[in-house]
Amino acid sequence: MYTLPNAKINIGLRVVGRRPDGYHDLQTVFYPISLADSLEIKPAPHLRQPYEFILSGLPVPADGKPNLVERVFVSMQEEFRLPPTSIFLCKHIPVGAGLGGGSSDAAHMMRLLNECYRLDISDAEMEQRLAAFGADCPFFVRNKPVYAEGTGNRFTPIKLSLKGTYIVLVKPPIHVSTSEAYAEIDRKLLNSQSSIPKLDLDIDSGIMPVNSQFSILKAWRTSVTNDFEPVVFARYPRVAAIKQTLYDMGALYASMSGSGSAVYGLFSRPIENAAAVFPDCFTFSGTMM
Repeated sequence: MYTLPNAKINIGLRVVGRRPDGYHDLQTVFYPISLADSLEIKPAPHLRQPYEFILSGLPVPADGKPNLVERVFVSMQEEFRLPPTSIFLCKHIPVGAGLGGGSSDAAHMMRLLNECYRLDISDAEMEQRLAAFGADCPFFVRNKPVYAEGTGNRFTPIKLSLKGTYIVLVKPPIHVSTSEAYAEIDRKLLNSQSSIPKLDLDIDSGIMPVNSQFSILKAWRTSVTNDFEPVVFARYPRVAAIKQTLYDMGALYASMSGSGSAVYGLFSRPIENAAAVFPDCFTFSGTMM
C-alpha cells in the first residue's frame, strides 16, 4: 500500500506564554499543502526481523533515534502482533523546515497500517495514539485547516480555503535551532498577549469576487504575523531576504513557516522558474489544496 504524506504550513504564529513544564503555548493556523513524501508498506513474510526500513530522497540528519515511521510501526507491531513488513520512505519534504514532514509521515504510517492490516482504528483513536509522537501529528489524520492552540495540540476546524492561489516555498541551507529561537522569544516577546485572528473565513465560498479574496491575503501582511520571524531574521538575514524576494516576485502574502527556515509566498498566478531565483535552496511551486 502506498500514500503521499503531505506537508503543512503555519499561517501566523503567536507564542502566548511559557508553561510550567517548559513548553510554550501557541496560537497558529495549520494548513495542508501538496508537497509530499512517498510512503509504502508491504507484508514481507521472508523477513527474519519485524520490519525493514528503506529511506531515500532528501537527506535526514542522523540523531541516533529511530525514524518516526519506525517508531509508529514498533508501537503498533507490539500491540497488534503485525507480520513482518517492508517500509519504504522517500523524503521530498525538507527536514527541520517547519513543515511537519516527520509528523505527517507518522500519521500516514499509522493510517497505512490500519488499512493494510484491517486494525479497525477510528480517526479519533488515531489522533489519540499519534499525540504520543508529536504535538502536530494528529493534525494529519484529518488533514484540514485548523486553528491550533496549546503546544500546537488542540485543534479547532476553520473555514479557510486557499484554492485558486499558488505557493512558492523556499528552504535555504540554514538550520534554525527551535530551542534557541524560543529562548530569544522568552527574552523579548512574551510581554505581548495579543493573538492572531482565527481566520474563520472561506475565501473559496464564491460569495466574493476573486480580487476581494486576494485583498484579504494582502491584509494578512500586517494582521497575521509569525513571532519567530524577528528572532530568526536578526540571526539569519538571508531568511528575511527570501521573504522580501517573494514579495518582489508578486506574492500576496509571505511568511516563515513555524520556526523556519522555510519561507513561503502565496500568489495569484503560477510562478515559473522559482528555483532559478533561489539557486542553492530547496524550492517547491504548486497550487494550494
